[in-house]
Amino acid sequence: MMTLYLHGFRSSPNSFKAQLMREAFATRGLLDYWCCPRLPASPRAAIDLAQAQAHELSRQCARPLSQLSIVGSSLGGFYAIVLAQALDCRAVLLNPAVHAARDLATQVGKHTLYHSDEPMTFLPEYVNELAQMSVEKISKPERYLLIAATGDELLDWREMAAFMSGAKQIIVPGSDHGLSDFEKYLPDVLRFAGMTAKNQTG
Repeated sequence: MMTLYLHGFRSSPNSFKAQLMREAFATRGLLDYWCCPRLPASPRAAIDLAQAQAHELSRQCARPLSQLSIVGSSLGGFYAIVLAQALDCRAVLLNPAVHAARDLATQVGKHTLYHSDEPMTFLPEYVNELAQMSVEKISKPERYLLIAATGDELLDWREMAAFMSGAKQIIVPGSDHGLSDFEKYLPDVLRFAGMTAKNQTG
């Protein structure tokens, strides 16, 4: 049930999906098994930070990395694939940017974060970093859960489903890129991450 949540592009640990998951761990007294770092704009720096957090969570919980679940949204879903392949752990992908280098190439420039007015700059070299870390094909598809919305206004759910062929998939009719109805699917995410009634402390 160790879970590392990776937010998407221009997002933060304050995203509503991250907050819903954090609350689920908190109400079960399991916050020691939860981690949601704020990811830097550089993909290489983001992966390095996420990997360090994964190892720290494993050390803190005295559990092997094979028991870790990474939950990633959008660009965080891309990072989750990269890390799951490297660490041989489970991953839940929420409308993942499976072709991140292509899709983020249009986002080079200055932005502000969604949950604040803080500026963020996405540099051209960051697209190259995404390309260099891209996974050509997933191995062990059984360790993945894809949740993809047909109403995603930014990414094509059919590309996600094709890339994640062989993985468990929940195709959500309609909805949107942010999965505004994520609460409906939270139990599926928690089950896949290994949270059961036995984990509950009260």
